[in-house]
Amino acid sequence: MSDVVLFPDDAVVPIRLADGVVTALSRAILEGRLRPGDPLPAESRLAERFGVSKQVVREAVRQLAALGALQVGQGKSTRVAATADVGPLARYWQFAAAGSRAGLAQAVELRRVVEPGVARLAAERADGEGIAGMRAILARMEAAMGDVPRWIPADLDFHDHLGRMTGNALVHLQVQGLRPVVQELLRRFNDRGTRTEPDWRATLARHVAVLDAIVARDPARAERAMLAHFEAAETAITEIFGGATPPQREEEP
Repeated sequence: MSDVVLFPDDAVVPIRLADGVVTALSRAILEGRLRPGDPLPAESRLAERFGVSKQVVREAVRQLAALGALQVGQGKSTRVAATADVGPLARYWQFAAAGSRAGLAQAVELRRVVEPGVARLAAERADGEGIAGMRAILARMEAAMGDVPRWIPADLDFHDHLGRMTGNALVHLQVQGLRPVVQELLRRFNDRGTRTEPDWRATLARHVAVLDAIVARDPARAERAMLAHFEAAETAITEIFGGATPPQREEEP
């Protein structure tokens, strides 16, 4: 594919030169002109195409590699990442939450805002393969009830799969990026010694209710089911954080 096709004439908007090249390369990747695994055109070709120096191209490549969009190997061609690397986003969310009481409580609040919409979109766009995947994950969750080390990965996979079922790459990326923070939340929730078998079954039932709404292709019901899932967690949040979710970050005592 020619450079003109990969990078249209209007691809570079003059901000900082490197930022303009980042924008052009990002568009080529996101619009599918450069696909996962494809090698990036040679540095000299990119410099000529964009009318910039090789140093500017190298800076743009470094920025995209830091975001996980490109894979740079010693002595090898730079390639488009085979899969989206959520590492930078996940590290940012871990930094933002910082494992603190306030940060983790705010993460709960964020999930309550985001995930009902994810469930609604999944109900609108789910296909048979996606639903089958959800059923398999729920079976893992049922088998893992009471076994926290097995339950947590299955619970995380449930929400990750919901994000994938939306068909929206950015939504899925956001869900994946939050995974380490959610994992810490789930660890705290499920490490409570007060959980009984009825508690575990009630939690599983709330996940089943979300899937049932998706199977019924009922977006509003899926959204309500996810909201109910988070509302039911209020008691656990109070036990862990000692009160209502704090609206702003505060210093640890």
